[in-house]
Amino acid sequence: MKHAAILDRLAGLGGAKWQVHFRARELRAEGRDVIELTIGEPDVPTPPELVEVAARSMRDGRTGYSNGRGEAGLLRGLAARYSARRGHEIGTDRILCFPGTQTVLYTVLTGLTGPGDEVLIGDPMYATYEGLIAATGARMVPVPLRAENGFRMTAADLAARITPATRVIFLNSPHNPTGAVLSRADLAGIGELARLHDLWILSDEVYEDLVFDGAPFASPLDLPELADRVVVASSISKSHAAPGFRSGWCVAPEGLTAALLPLSETMLFGNQPFIADMTAQALMQPPTVADGMRARFAARADMIADRLEGVAGLRVHRPQAGMFALLDVSAITPDGEAFAMALLESTGVAAMPGGSFGETLRGWLRLSLTQPDAVIAVACDRIAEFASGPKG
Repeated sequence: MKHAAILDRLAGLGGAKWQVHFRARELRAEGRDVIELTIGEPDVPTPPELVEVAARSMRDGRTGYSNGRGEAGLLRGLAARYSARRGHEIGTDRILCFPGTQTVLYTVLTGLTGPGDEVLIGDPMYATYEGLIAATGARMVPVPLRAENGFRMTAADLAARITPATRVIFLNSPHNPTGAVLSRADLAGIGELARLHDLWILSDEVYEDLVFDGAPFASPLDLPELADRVVVASSISKSHAAPGFRSGWCVAPEGLTAALLPLSETMLFGNQPFIADMTAQALMQPPTVADGMRARFAARADMIADRLEGVAGLRVHRPQAGMFALLDVSAITPDGEAFAMALLESTGVAAMPGGSFGETLRGWLRLSLTQPDAVIAVACDRIAEFASGPKG
């Protein structure tokens, strides 16, 4: 039986990148002592007061159909949040609500690109991005994010890859997996290219509230000259430790949100009103859980660097934000996937191979910072022992 070409385009771009993680779960089910540093999930539960808002909203009957754009209270809350943070008014007509950032990105890319188009995106990149682009039929054009530049995208590297087929510059800042944060100057250079070549800028900013001290956050939405070509995506998954609630949104030019609305309605036709009520409440005050996560994740990144930097040639990249640190194992082997699997089988430490995020990190591992300090310390000891021992 025949199937649509989209299934061929997405073959191998789903769970295949997470084999080490799945193997770790198998070993744990068998009773092995496994330290899971593979996924980035908040290390605290969703704040009880937010859960109570959702529960109360359900009890009050907020379980019916919504509309395609989003519940009025949430739209107002998002408009107020972005107007305050960006320093200029952003109306509700520039916002669409979705169940999580992933559906935002899927909808926006589907609305902006198609077969024959090209999307410029940093390499490394979050593991689902390749599939998001492939689903549209567009071609992904990787732009190397270089370690010597702190894994920040540069306008020069972008410019070298722009062609007449380029339609979108896809940014992620703060960045997963590197923890890099683009500066306002970085964004101004990228934005100038977008204006020169009439390109869209799509910016995934889900880690905005997890920027460590000393690394100010900047968004292309801050730059008035880019107002007609920027789409920002975010959610409460990280900032409010609520990934399972699947509550996200995009901010875009008014004309684009109007054009995207029928596409969103075709797929989803609205989110759950009780989750919208919880999200609106969450946006009314600073995300208190984010403060604690920022401090813990920064300290754990420092711990990993202090314990592993220089051991058997290992190098640690200290992130500026987010939930991960990067470990360069290329002095031992260029194959980070083989190293990660051997590390898991030998020591029980599960880390994501850098190659799951792009060719640039083929000789690296991504380590989650979401385990308790004592567990991170044990993991570092095991990694150090494994890296220093015979590999025969």
